[in-house]
This record gives sequence, C-alpha cells and structure tokens, in this order.
Amino acid sequence: MSADPKGLQINVMGREFRVACPENEQKGLLEAVDYLNKKMLEIRENGKVIGLERIAIMAALNIAHELLSTKVGGFDLADLKRR
Repeated sequence: MSADPKGLQINVMGREFRVACPENEQKGLLEAVDYLNKKMLEIRENGKVIGLERIAIMAALNIAHELLSTKVGGFDLADLKRR
C-alpha cells in the first residue's frame, strides 16, 4: 500500500485500488483495510460464501452489524440510527 499525490493505493483480497484520502486519515484507512481483509478472509475460509462480491457484501453486513451493536458514550448506535 503506497501513498502519492493522486491517492492511497490499497489492496483488498488481492485486488489493487487507489482511493483519495487526506494524509491525516491514512493510518485509519489502512487499519480499516486490514480489518476488512481479515473479515473477508474469515468468510472465504468458512467456505459457505463463494465469489468476491458476495464475500464483500457479507463482510459489509457483518461490520455494519458490529457497528450498530456497539454502544458509544452510553448511547446505543442502533437506537440513534432509528431516530
């Protein structure tokens, strides 16, 4: 993964992408890429989901569920989302 003025090059499941990202947010983006890759690998290794697109969708759903299940500052993000 490399940075240049045209964006940050990332690798997700062996596929290269270039994304625009402010320099002060690059570390967080790289951590997100690492987390996404781990989740996608878990799904692929489970063997129940086939195809990169389906794996990506399942990973996105799992991550969204984790986020909405997380409590922040005493507030349930799922409750805030419903408001």
